[in-house]
Amino acid sequence: MDAAEVEASKMYISYNNVHQLCQESSDTIKAFKPDLIIAIGGGGFIPARMLRSFLKEPGQPNVRIMAIILSLYEHVETVGSQVEKPGTEVVRTQWIDYNQSKVDLVGKNILIIDEVDDTRTTLHYAVSELKKDVEEQAKAKGADPKDTTFGIFVLHDKIKTKRADLPAEIMNGNYFAARTVPDVWIAYPWESTDIVYHTKRAMEQGNDVFLPSTTEE
Repeated sequence: MDAAEVEASKMYISYNNVHQLCQESSDTIKAFKPDLIIAIGGGGFIPARMLRSFLKEPGQPNVRIMAIILSLYEHVETVGSQVEKPGTEVVRTQWIDYNQSKVDLVGKNILIIDEVDDTRTTLHYAVSELKKDVEEQAKAKGADPKDTTFGIFVLHDKIKTKRADLPAEIMNGNYFAARTVPDVWIAYPWESTDIVYHTKRAMEQGNDVFLPSTTEE
């Protein structure tokens, strides 16, 4: 695939689109009643912040957001232009400092947010490692780790064979994907170095603003 073919195959997503996907998903996620959001960086940061605004209830504090950074895209192949290929090993570069943040996971509804469910490797790693943290915290306070519930929100879930699985308790009701899409290269706005061109392409593809339907009388 040459550079022109790579460019033509990309699905461009605008900031407006991301904002509306978060708004659209918020009512369903409210039923999960998240006590804490854990955003996976860097793709999960902006959706997490947008979603939090829609989850805000009158008279209640904002849902707290904690950030973790996991790297999976390490191998780079050059095909006309730089194309990232998913790696097979997750590298933890930033995690929650529980002593400093005073974050207690036990007995909470925890919503993990990332931009895309691609191979599912990163999401699997995040859930597995956070469950270990819950076990440690629960043991220290004599609590039941099963009192902690995890959920996942992604903007896009790609239709493809995943390399890893997620626990049944997540997939059976606590997995929220704003859109299910083909296995294509999704170009998010925070990755862009030319946001004007990026937004133009998103508009051309219908991935900018969802306009309400109108009927003529």
